[in-house]
Amino acid sequence: MSHTDSWVSILNRLQPTIKKAHFLTWFQNTTILDFVSGDLKIGVPNVYSQNWIASKYDVKVLQAAKEVISDEVQTVSYVVDGALDAGLGVDVKAMFKAKLEKKVRKVRNANEVQVTMPGTGEKVASKILNNRFKLNNFVVGLDNRLPHAACKAVGNTPGGIYNPLYIYGSVGLGKTHLLQAVGNEVLKNFPDMVVQYITAERFVTEVVEAIGKRNMKQFKQKYRNVDCFLIDDVQFFRSKNSSQQEFFHTFNALVEANKQIVLTSDRPPSELDDLDERLKSRFSSGMVVELLLPDFETRLAILQQKCQEYGVMFDPDVLNFVATNVKNSVRELEGILKQVVADIQLFDRLPTIRSVAEIIRRMDKAQEIIGYDLEGVRDQRSVSKNAIDVIEIVAQYYHVTVDELIGKSRQKEIMFPRQICMYLIKNELGHSYGKIGMGFSGRNHTTVMHSCNKTAEKLRTDVRLIRDLNAIKREMGL
Repeated sequence: MSHTDSWVSILNRLQPTIKKAHFLTWFQNTTILDFVSGDLKIGVPNVYSQNWIASKYDVKVLQAAKEVISDEVQTVSYVVDGALDAGLGVDVKAMFKAKLEKKVRKVRNANEVQVTMPGTGEKVASKILNNRFKLNNFVVGLDNRLPHAACKAVGNTPGGIYNPLYIYGSVGLGKTHLLQAVGNEVLKNFPDMVVQYITAERFVTEVVEAIGKRNMKQFKQKYRNVDCFLIDDVQFFRSKNSSQQEFFHTFNALVEANKQIVLTSDRPPSELDDLDERLKSRFSSGMVVELLLPDFETRLAILQQKCQEYGVMFDPDVLNFVATNVKNSVRELEGILKQVVADIQLFDRLPTIRSVAEIIRRMDKAQEIIGYDLEGVRDQRSVSKNAIDVIEIVAQYYHVTVDELIGKSRQKEIMFPRQICMYLIKNELGHSYGKIGMGFSGRNHTTVMHSCNKTAEKLRTDVRLIRDLNAIKREMGL
């Protein structure tokens, strides 16, 4: 692989992680100049690109380079090469244009929407599948390893031995994610295949409309000429005899033609009451897999992945707390996480175990919160009235002990929260400098005054400190 090809592959990995405007600005006309002794030299057209990429994207570039070239890449350096400013590097604008053209090319698809390309008037067909649902971003644990493996096999060999594939499980465990991920995997591996995704409810509606408009022939052609048929929530077919009959014939036609069928439901085929026995039999004729409730490790992995998607970082103890207490479904887990993210964005405060416990209680998602006193959460808005309360809250927030906080250690990781503590006791509780000093191993009142003044000065410019202080005050009930 040439240096240019390697750099294009690296850029393709970087592009989804960087805003389009920034990507086009800073990576235009860049390339690989050399790779010697583990150091990958990247040529950039000017010093502005050099400084920006080195300071903002160095870690991402190194990781992508390791994936594309090899783990032998140990460092990345950026060299200004004036020749690149004349357009000798990779044209990332052309890369975006090529991706757009590939995305909107006309393809066969049974479930399509007509869209018009800007400036061309050309109409193209666009697949209705959610691109967020991929097999590689589905968190795999002991509870869902078999369904994921079966979906992967179907994506690689549609119409093979796992046909039909029937996935069942309780609500919010990821059935729709896996179903649409199969469709995306099939389209990735077989771009010319016709993939149809539909809910059972929508299928029933279309059957009723087709009967009313007397165009059943067109309806049959629409669904019996697909290569991969994905149908969600088949339990909705119960007691709907005309729809069951039509689906039965559609099912048979597709299986006989070695076309892939993937179905989801909230229960196994044998427990679908008021469903034609012939359909139950056919649902059970292929691979039947169950999605189980995720265990703690899987829930924690899901939270960590979602945090990456949202671009946020939480204290590991907070994520552990959520994973411990939110167990009923992945959807519920993500719902709680969205509430926590909203708190960060709307109120500019970092989440704590106490604030997250309040969110869980408010959303009625847990009868009993494990690992925390729920009564304490209900009363947490009562204002801390003594210095010990403040010291304990600050110690917990910064992961130090109370003894370390009030002791004589002068380590930076202890002194910083100690100054915060003194500032809060002075400004929120109104204690004198002398009294505060006595509580911190008999320190002089001038030491306490210096700590309070230094913290107040930092609060004028340090955004992170402001957020920390707001979070601690909330813990205090302020």
